[in-house]
Amino acid sequence: MLVVIMSATMMQVLDSTIANVALPEIQGSLSATPDSIGWVLTSYILLSAIMMPITGWLESRVGRRNLFFIGIVGFTASSALCGASATLEMMVASRALQGCFGAFIMPLSQSTLLDNNRPEDRPKVMMIWSLGVMVGPIMGPLLGGWLTDNYGWQWVFLVNLPIGIAVAAGIWFLLPEDQPARRSFDLLGFGLISTALVSFQLLLDRGTQKDWFQSTEIIIEAGIAFCASWMFLVHMLTSKSPVLPRALFRDRNFVVSVALITVITGIMLAGGALTAPMLQHLMNYDALGAGIVMIPRGLGVTLALPLSAFLIRRFDGRLVVGTGLALVALSLWMSTGFDVSMDAQPVIWSGFLQGMGVGLSSLPLNLMAFSTLVPALRTEGAAVYGLARNFGASVAIAILSAMLARNMLTSHSELAAHITTLEFGAIRASPAVAKMVAQMLEGEISRQALMIAYLDNFWVMQWVTIVTLPLLLLMQKSKPAKGAPPITE
Repeated sequence: MLVVIMSATMMQVLDSTIANVALPEIQGSLSATPDSIGWVLTSYILLSAIMMPITGWLESRVGRRNLFFIGIVGFTASSALCGASATLEMMVASRALQGCFGAFIMPLSQSTLLDNNRPEDRPKVMMIWSLGVMVGPIMGPLLGGWLTDNYGWQWVFLVNLPIGIAVAAGIWFLLPEDQPARRSFDLLGFGLISTALVSFQLLLDRGTQKDWFQSTEIIIEAGIAFCASWMFLVHMLTSKSPVLPRALFRDRNFVVSVALITVITGIMLAGGALTAPMLQHLMNYDALGAGIVMIPRGLGVTLALPLSAFLIRRFDGRLVVGTGLALVALSLWMSTGFDVSMDAQPVIWSGFLQGMGVGLSSLPLNLMAFSTLVPALRTEGAAVYGLARNFGASVAIAILSAMLARNMLTSHSELAAHITTLEFGAIRASPAVAKMVAQMLEGEISRQALMIAYLDNFWVMQWVTIVTLPLLLLMQKSKPAKGAPPITE
C-alpha cells in the first residue's frame, strides 16, 4: 500500500516541475509564441487550484478508492495526450486535464496514509511520504532535462504511463472500498473560491510580463481576486454547509501549520528557482551542471527527514520545527555572501543546509497539522494543506522574480553613476577601443547588478523565515484526535 501511494504522489509532484525545462523544445515543436507557451504551465496550475478544494466533497460522493482510481487513470491518460499533442491548443487542454485529475492525488494519498496507520507508525510513514513531496520538485528539472536531451520532450509526459497503470491497479486492488457519507454541494462557495484562485494565479503568472499594476489586466485580476476572496470568507462564515468546513479553521495547530508550510514551500521552491538561473547566467554553468550543483539541497532533505522522525519521538515537535527554520534562515544568510567569482562550494553547502532545515521542519508540521483533526476532516485538511503548498510556491516565485527585475535596474543605475570618463590617451585616440571598453564596462555592471539583486532576494527570504518563527508559540503540543462522526458544518 505504502509503495503504491508513494508512487502516485511522486508521479504527481514530479509533473509539477518536470515540464519546466522542456518548455523551449515544446515551444519550437508546437510553433508557439513566448507568451502563449506559458499556458502549458498555467493551465495545469489553474485547474489543480480549482479542483483541490472540492476533493473532500467528491470523496463523500464516490468514495475514496473510486476517486483515487479516477484521479490516477485521468492523470495517466492526460499525460499520454500531452505526449501526443501536435498543437498548442491540444497541449494546453491536456495539461488542464492533468491538473484537474492530479489535484486529487496528494490530498487523498496523505489522508489515506493517516487513516490507515496507527499514531505511533505515522512519523515513519509520513517521513516516506514527505520525502517524495519535498525531493520531487527538486529532482524534477534534472530528470526533465535528461529525458528531453536524450529522448525528446514527449517523454517528459509519457514516462508517467507505466507508473500510472501500475499505481491504478494497486489502488483498485489494495485500497478497501468505503461507504461515503454523502454531503450537499456548496455551489456558490465553490464558484467564489475558484474565481479567487484563478484570478490570483493569473495575476501572479502574468504580472511580470504585464509590468504588474501598470497594466489594466492585472488591476482587474487583483480586484476580482480580492472581491471573490472577501465574498467567499463571508459565505464560509455564514453558510450552513460550506465547501471548506469551518471546523478546519478552528484547529489552531492546523491553521499555524498551514501558514508555516506556505512559507517553507515558498522558500524551498523559490530558492531553487533563483539559484539555478543565477548559476547559469552569472557563473557559466549549463543546465545539467546547475542541476548537479543543486543536488545537495535534495540530499539535505533526504537526510533530515529520518532525523526529524527520530527527534519528534523524543522532543516537542515545535522545537524540531524551530530548529529547521533556524537552519533555513542560516542557509539564506550564507547565501547573502555569494559573489560572481566564487566556486560551487558556497552554493553546495548553503543548499545542503537549507535542505536539512526544510526536512527537519516539514515532517513535524505534517504530523502536528493533522494530529488534532478528527478523521472526518482529514481529506479536506489535506486539500487545504496541498493548496497552501502550491500557493506558497506561486506567490514566492512571482514576488521574488519581480523584486529581482526591479532591484537589478536599481543596482545598475547606482553602479553606473559611479563610472567616470576614462582619461587614457589610447581610448581618446581610438573610438574602436573606447567602444570596446564601454561594452566591457556595461557587461560587468549588468553582471554585478544582477548579483546584488539576487543577494537582496536572499536577504528578504532570510527575514521572512525569521519572522515566521514566533508563530510556533501559537501551537500546542499535539494530542491525537479521537474519532468523531462526520462534520458537515
